[in-house]
Amino acid sequence: MSHDAPVAPETFAPSDEIRRNAVATQELFDRAKEDREGFWAEIAREYLTWDTDFTEVLNWSNAPKALWFADGKLNACYNAVDRHVEAGLGDRIALHFEAEDGRSEDYTYARLKDEVSQAANALVELGVKTGDRVAIYLPMGPIAIISMLACARLGAPHSVVFGGFSADALHSRILDAGARVVITSDGQFRGGKALPLKLAVDNAIAGGDTPVEHVLVYQRTGMDVNWNDDVDIWWHETVPNQSTEHAPVIVDAEHPLFILYTSGTTGKPKGVVHTTGGYLTQAAFTHKNVFDVHPESDVYWCTADVGWITGHTYVTYGPLVNATTQVVYEGTPATPDKGRWWQIIEKYGVTIFYTAPTAIRTCMKWGEEFPNAHDLSTLRILGTVGEPINPEAWLWYHRVIGAERCPIVDTWWQTETGGIMISPLPGITATKPGSAQRPLPGISVEIFDNLGEEITDETPGLLVLTEPWPAMLRGIWGDNERFNETYWARFEGVYFAGDGARYDEDGDVWLLGRVDDVMNVSGHRLSTAEIESALVAHDAVAEAAVVGAKDDTTGQAVVAFVILREEYLAQADEEGEGADLVATLREHVRKEIGPIAKPRDILIVPELPKTRSGKIMRRLLRDVAENREIGDVTTLADSSVMDLISKGLAT
Repeated sequence: MSHDAPVAPETFAPSDEIRRNAVATQELFDRAKEDREGFWAEIAREYLTWDTDFTEVLNWSNAPKALWFADGKLNACYNAVDRHVEAGLGDRIALHFEAEDGRSEDYTYARLKDEVSQAANALVELGVKTGDRVAIYLPMGPIAIISMLACARLGAPHSVVFGGFSADALHSRILDAGARVVITSDGQFRGGKALPLKLAVDNAIAGGDTPVEHVLVYQRTGMDVNWNDDVDIWWHETVPNQSTEHAPVIVDAEHPLFILYTSGTTGKPKGVVHTTGGYLTQAAFTHKNVFDVHPESDVYWCTADVGWITGHTYVTYGPLVNATTQVVYEGTPATPDKGRWWQIIEKYGVTIFYTAPTAIRTCMKWGEEFPNAHDLSTLRILGTVGEPINPEAWLWYHRVIGAERCPIVDTWWQTETGGIMISPLPGITATKPGSAQRPLPGISVEIFDNLGEEITDETPGLLVLTEPWPAMLRGIWGDNERFNETYWARFEGVYFAGDGARYDEDGDVWLLGRVDDVMNVSGHRLSTAEIESALVAHDAVAEAAVVGAKDDTTGQAVVAFVILREEYLAQADEEGEGADLVATLREHVRKEIGPIAKPRDILIVPELPKTRSGKIMRRLLRDVAENREIGDVTTLADSSVMDLISKGLAT
């Protein structure tokens, strides 16, 4: 088997116009290479307004705990809102809010400043002080962003919990963070339905073991809710009555800005801590340079929910610090029909669009007629985030959505890194479908083998970060030992990302997915992402997920779960045709990668088990492939999917 990266048909150089007007230039790489700390100091001063300038850039003496710009002082909300109003940009649109039912509302920077100040004053009235934690459990929309900024204005670290999580998941996060106040809403609109939210908060705090004193409730749907006068307060009866004047609290650069919980191998979520100065520096820098943002003319749209790190960095903080106009959409991409995203792009003249490969593959499955029905000519930059994108989806995105003229920035980063680490840059990089390509200026990435030796050829290895970076996590809330063991114990003084990667012959980086998604078949390391990419390259396959299952002969065997495109479903249902198609797909993988990668089993399924954020739960697929009892399915968007898959395998 060859370990070569998938062969892209060609590279895609930026157009002369993109190159000529690009924010990012080669000079950034030159400056960072010459003096990395000096480079980040310049960026911090260029992109942020400091109340007290810093004199020390990086203190790494207590590694792996980094201190960036430690003696500097600032406020995140002031940088995201107030200073733009002071600079005369109060009338610029900050947020175009598009509700699922088609209602829309614009928030200028002046309006945002006023409403954030009112929310901050309301929190003060509820007893929130600098350093107190506030849990936010809201649907996607301006109120969620306003709530985050109000917390930042007070120096009260927020813990945003995705509105799809259960009461138990919310409870554990409130308890771990020690949140005194929860901001929620009566409910949320998803897929045309009004779904309850406050009910989960009620259940999360019912046991009386959390420190929650107040629940601030925004009325979004008008549905009936249980009410406790001692705890619950309506947003509309409290916040609009507050003064629009509020002085932001100036905090140290290392003051915690937020806690964000991410899944861990033990099952207990990890509360990743990000601080203020370094995080904002990298959020603003990467947003502007990776997406080639020209704030005076661009309309930017990141489809992520604020419940995830992408929504923190590339919806709330990065775009607003850069005085950008952006779209915020409440609902699903299929409400009221599968053309909704493209209709929104047409309506607002979106120029920059950032979404997940899972969403792109879903749109592929739905068909080209939906985007083709709308004018997408304003688009000039496309982006992807969340997982490696297979070349087939990349090329579809490039051709159908970008009309073969929009650079695609395929970004690699994590909750823990805080901001984008590896990505093409629109005015510089000739892009390759499926490759994240090169580390950004000021970022030090290497690939190690299992012994910690650097790999410089095309052999697959472990992606590591060898130097501290400004937006890096500062710890796991309340568990320093877990922080050290999870990220820093594998290789001393080096951050291990948990992802596999390799270089191609040009030195570009290809991500291979999580290391636990790398299989060892007969002594050969195989990437699930690579085999999935090969399967999706076949005309019959809309989406695929691959896992390694225990095998007495080979150690692990490849098991694939595939969703077929509509036109092949009827063929697969005909007697004998399904088996023929499976054989065809196995042979296709053998041809694409090699005999060792040919799946032992391919199961045709109606859907894949995904979390509400769209990530495929391969752990559950491994349970099916190894005939184990299926594990916890509470984080799935639709838990009945596992019953369908299990029945299919049994037959």
